[in-house]
Amino acid sequence: MIKLIGIFLSLLLVFGWGRPVMAQSQPSSISQEQLQQGDELANRAFAATNQGDFATAERYWTEIIEQFPANAGAWSNRGNSRVSQNKLQAALTDYNKAIELAPNVTDPYLNRGTALEGLGKWVDAIADYNHVLELDANDAMAYNNRGNAKAGLGEWLDAIADYKKATEIAPNFAFARANYALALYETGQIDQALREMRNIVRRYPKFADMRAALTAAYWVTGQKGEAESNWVAAYGLDSRYKDMDWVKNIRRWPPSMVAALDKFLKLQ
Repeated sequence: MIKLIGIFLSLLLVFGWGRPVMAQSQPSSISQEQLQQGDELANRAFAATNQGDFATAERYWTEIIEQFPANAGAWSNRGNSRVSQNKLQAALTDYNKAIELAPNVTDPYLNRGTALEGLGKWVDAIADYNHVLELDANDAMAYNNRGNAKAGLGEWLDAIADYKKATEIAPNFAFARANYALALYETGQIDQALREMRNIVRRYPKFADMRAALTAAYWVTGQKGEAESNWVAAYGLDSRYKDMDWVKNIRRWPPSMVAALDKFLKLQ
């Protein structure tokens, strides 16, 4: 998460360099007024992103890039808005430019990895996540995303190790915990997976992903009442879980969980 969860959760990162967006990597000839205008555009871009209007966000980032072409953050953030519209190749171009401008910053590599995942280029994505971890060995998002890419390769035990590491670094990283539980289920560790899912739902009762996962897991074990009650919650929170194509190809649940949820939806 990407995902687009996995996905989804890594793509909207911004640079935490401790300075205003427009003050980064700019020639000294840029006036304070221009910087202020750029920051106003950036605020509008972030507001559009928060509203899910990624096309508008992309337009704002393009305006910023036209005025501040040396700003790596603007390139990376436009890439984020493009990924959210499934413009993956265009996003890669933006991330490549951001990396060219700021080769020692982790976010563009992390975001490029997510775009590569969207294209099914798992090995290339893993290479980007490995580079992030070379720069910052405690980047929980990089471990989570590398787990996603390894899951894409079917390397579930390696994925479990990465998800576990992500949760050790960031215990409140809910999606890493969810991915860990799903991967446990895929490898036949059903009881442990269910414990993890229940613990997550206990802590985050409005977490639709785990509500839907419990629906699937309970249904195939004959616990129909538990399955149906969790489904009411899951569907009320996020109706996309009724779309098996989305669950399989965008959220990218493991095959066994996809099959279990599909059985529930067909026999409900």
